[in-house]
Amino acid sequence: MKNITNEELLALVEKAAAGDKNSLETVILNIQDLVFNLSLRMLGTFPDAEDAAQDILLKVITHLSSFRGESAFTTWVFRIAVNHLKNYKKHMFARFPLSFEYYGDDIKNGAVGDLPDLTQNVERSILAEELKLSCTNVMLQCLDAESRCIFILGTMFKLDSRIAGDILGITPEAYRQRLSRIRRKMADFLQEYCGEYGGGKCRCADRIDYAIQNHRISPARLDFTTAVPMETMVRVKEAMEDIDDLSQRFSFCRTYQTPESLKGSIQRFLDGTLCSIITNA
Repeated sequence: MKNITNEELLALVEKAAAGDKNSLETVILNIQDLVFNLSLRMLGTFPDAEDAAQDILLKVITHLSSFRGESAFTTWVFRIAVNHLKNYKKHMFARFPLSFEYYGDDIKNGAVGDLPDLTQNVERSILAEELKLSCTNVMLQCLDAESRCIFILGTMFKLDSRIAGDILGITPEAYRQRLSRIRRKMADFLQEYCGEYGGGKCRCADRIDYAIQNHRISPARLDFTTAVPMETMVRVKEAMEDIDDLSQRFSFCRTYQTPESLKGSIQRFLDGTLCSIITNA
């Protein structure tokens, strides 16, 4: 999908709100990766992110006529997505919440030795990479929902503090202050525990069988290492290169294209009778 200008997108949104299906499809194609990646970082797992992203995209479609052009369209989408995700309770980490204390204790005291080989003939280097990428999302779940959102908007998406503050209902100054504190908290945790990007002793390669045993990764479902990466969105490494020297610590973060299963679900809705009723209302 080629990039389009904000003016082109606004023209498409206007046509889509008036009932033009082709314009609506193009609008959704241009925001679905943004919505999915925000959902993935907020919720931590691919299945939960797909479910939430579908809900958000359907909200965008069904509320499109309420967009008044008072902000950029993507800002409006961010606001819908953030409000949905901050209150989303159907994901795994809502049922089993994490904290930095719990995660750090698990790293220090988890029984990683004397385990059988659980790799199911998948290369250990691939599984180590899967665990490394998964670990990023697990660490994010140690933050409360609003702090997590602030961190993601400021690092992955590099939103201007005025826009991010408006989305979250706080002042730009408060947003910048909180973002700095959250970044430092994440950096301190990595420095203490992570042997890959900090000064800790934890090594992904040493924890593969432990992670499989505890259902943190699965050789049968390598979500992070098999997902198609996106090159068009800002990588976390680039987004953080001038802030608190975190770029090296978070250089393993990636952004992803929307999974085909989610694309298919949205396309079926766009092709269905209900969408026609909504867009022609």
